[in-house]
Amino acid sequence: MDWITQLFATESVARTVILLGVAGALGAALGKIKLYGISLGVAGVLFAGLLLGHFKLTFNHEVLDFVREFGLILFVYTLGLQIGPGFFASLRARGMILNLFAAGIVFLGVIVASTWIILGRTDAAVGVGLLSGATTNTPSLAAASQALKQLGAGDDAAVVQGLGYAIAYPFGIIGIIITMIAVRTVFRIDVQKEVAAAEAANRPSTPPPTTRNFEVRNPNLVGRTLGSVPGLADSGVVVSRISRDGVVRIAKPETPLQLGYILHAVGPAEGLDTLRVVIGTEAGVDLKALPGSVTNRRLIVTKPAMFGRPLAELTTFAQHQVVVTRVTRQGLEFTPVPGFRLQFGDILMVVGEEPQIVAVAAVVGNSPKALDTPQPLTFFLGIVLGVIVGFIPLFIPGLPAAVKLGLAGGPLVVAIIMSRLTTTGPLIWHVPHTANHMIREIGISLFLAAVGIKSGEKFVSVLLGAEGVRWLIYGALITIVPLLVIGFVARAWKKLNYAELCGLLAGSMTDPPALAFAQQTTGSDAPAVAYATVYPLVMLLRVFTGQLVVFLLYKAAAG
Repeated sequence: MDWITQLFATESVARTVILLGVAGALGAALGKIKLYGISLGVAGVLFAGLLLGHFKLTFNHEVLDFVREFGLILFVYTLGLQIGPGFFASLRARGMILNLFAAGIVFLGVIVASTWIILGRTDAAVGVGLLSGATTNTPSLAAASQALKQLGAGDDAAVVQGLGYAIAYPFGIIGIIITMIAVRTVFRIDVQKEVAAAEAANRPSTPPPTTRNFEVRNPNLVGRTLGSVPGLADSGVVVSRISRDGVVRIAKPETPLQLGYILHAVGPAEGLDTLRVVIGTEAGVDLKALPGSVTNRRLIVTKPAMFGRPLAELTTFAQHQVVVTRVTRQGLEFTPVPGFRLQFGDILMVVGEEPQIVAVAAVVGNSPKALDTPQPLTFFLGIVLGVIVGFIPLFIPGLPAAVKLGLAGGPLVVAIIMSRLTTTGPLIWHVPHTANHMIREIGISLFLAAVGIKSGEKFVSVLLGAEGVRWLIYGALITIVPLLVIGFVARAWKKLNYAELCGLLAGSMTDPPALAFAQQTTGSDAPAVAYATVYPLVMLLRVFTGQLVVFLLYKAAAG
């Protein structure tokens, strides 16, 4: 039985992994327990970790530190891949107001924390630890710790800073959830109605293409080719079928027009209205419903040779006498313009005869299995790039040291960019949805388990002491005051959608468990879009303000 002793009585890697596994499993079970319809969700892993840490179980500190940081990287990177396209869309629409509210939460928290320090209620090391924990922002803790070292602070400052962080962190998560519930209760919000409105608002303003059938009545078009019809090239409309003498054929740019020809057109309503005036009148028949050899199929672009190539330059479709009428990319359906470039995962609506469509399918790939195939090369490459970006120093005038996005901000920014690109040459940045979700849940669970285990040993003793209770109150106020103020102002003044507001609150505190709670509560990914919209700016502000508090107040407090 020596192997059991070695496994459980030493600070081995195996023992640490077992602790993490127990914390993850116990936390997942705890997170499923509902009280008055509310559950902790993934945040249950943190409290399971605190419970295990309280029993002073030995573990390998280096392994736990690595697991904490790597779990965080996995979470933010997969999160960025998931909501990257929505991030850019929302940034153009409502990103400014969301980021202004998020910045307000950041600076209100700094004001509350600085007040305790200036009034002498706590020193700067504890204050900045409380600020980092109350806002659940580990990178700001690390940045502030480096700032303390630069100012000559000793080990004691690092210890109390860490304790302040541990004391404030749990309520940092709970405080956001309390605020979400408070806003929902006070304003009597219908969550499902708000979610439907948020998802509708996040959809592109451009409506999907529609179809119409036109009869050529304009005598000026007789003898002209279809490709030379005035305004057709700029209308966003594609003509896919043409009927002459009752026979439906593929419409080609070189097809000459005659009176009485019926054209089947696909495109935006505005473009179709314009084209109807030019061609003649709307026909009383639907060419798609007429019998014939012309059919349509959806083909998926999965062959690397097609990535990045302009649709207009491809001779494949003309050679095989097919027409691409619509393209679906990342949930958005539209008619392709001449300069449109193909990307991995694009879904093409191809019209033509079956043998020609089959030939085109072989050219573009059309392999649904490819969408579910993991791409480990680009996944790890993205993480590497994210870590590098996170450590690029950003020099800001007036500060003695550069600020950095860190291990959380860097991978998130890179993932958002890569999700927008989809492909870079032969490299595919796509991660299957199920794989993304699994990695994301594992990442956040590892992070919370490690934080809980490390904080649990001293958490109870400090919490039950007079000083610990005072720290807890200070941290709770740093958490709750900015959230309640901005949450109520955003809802009452700007009528901010509840799903967006939940994402804003979670993102302003860079709090993945709160985001997970918001998504579980709303049953939607709408909070994740708002979360990602404010996250990059908030991360930069958190890192910056954490160091700023130390640089401006540590010496004054110490002296």
